[in-house]
Amino acid sequence: RFAFSHLCSARVSFCRAPPLPHRGRVEECGESQCLERELWALCPAWIHLSAARFPLPKMATANEDYDVHIKLLMLGDTGVGKTCLLLRYAYDSFSTTFITTIGIDFKIKYVSVDDKRVKLQVWDTAGQERFRTITVSYFKGAHGILLVYDVTDRETFENTRHWMQQISQHADSNVEVMLVGNKADKDDRVVSTEEGEELAKAFGVPFMETSAKDNMNVEDCYTALAGATLKRWMAENSATPAGVSLSTATETKGGCC
Repeated sequence: RFAFSHLCSARVSFCRAPPLPHRGRVEECGESQCLERELWALCPAWIHLSAARFPLPKMATANEDYDVHIKLLMLGDTGVGKTCLLLRYAYDSFSTTFITTIGIDFKIKYVSVDDKRVKLQVWDTAGQERFRTITVSYFKGAHGILLVYDVTDRETFENTRHWMQQISQHADSNVEVMLVGNKADKDDRVVSTEEGEELAKAFGVPFMETSAKDNMNVEDCYTALAGATLKRWMAENSATPAGVSLSTATETKGGCC
């Protein structure tokens, strides 16, 4: 309460500018959610209290305007272009200005995947070590993970092995993962496409190269991961009637999720 009251009196909002024109419907968080996100970034204890509010897989009820709610998590070192990929996908926009993500951010987009109306909630995480506690808190409950590296920075490519270890330790066992080599438009690349394909094969996950700047494969990588998640759900829950949660856990109400 003390932290929340002081944050209310003197706070810095992490909300971005109003949405730009885009394909599909995108939602931004409201003021109350921004307050919560600030607490997530400032207080690790709040993160763990909020972890239960990250809902598990579910089908929509009859009064909702989507069929399935899918949550994707973006992981990778700082500077690999996770935020640029998300902004390109959500708003079809790109900026050359580098702004480090503070803690965690998210966007919601309504799309159609395999004839299903999907509420796609994408969480953009900070890659810096000091925010690692926040990032790990969101592994559980994520249905799909985009693991991103920079094709012009070999260290970010090598560090994907560490991120995969983190996924194995903290994420759900059946989470869908895709390896993404970003900034493929650049000429000074140091990681070849073949190396990316080989590493993805070793991880046992699909692979795609993208460019947020040129809008290369951006929508395809999100759609492919959402489609793989949806396909797995349908296979595992073919007998589950519409409107019933795909998880036996009870979904927590409230919050920005």
